[in-house]
Amino acid sequence: MSNRTLLILLVLMGYVFSPTVFTWMINPAGAWYRPFILWFVLILLAVFIQRRRKPDDL
Repeated sequence: MSNRTLLILLVLMGYVFSPTVFTWMINPAGAWYRPFILWFVLILLAVFIQRRRKPDDL
């Protein structure tokens, strides 16, 4: 899968799931660390993508 296709897929998934995730994150009855789970997943995704890239792909 090319980078452009992956980016379009991620944007579409973000658009579809953002209302649910946002409501889940700001729920007052939830745990304090809920917003940090989303950031942790994004960081892991970035690390995974960087490890797949070859050094000469810059």
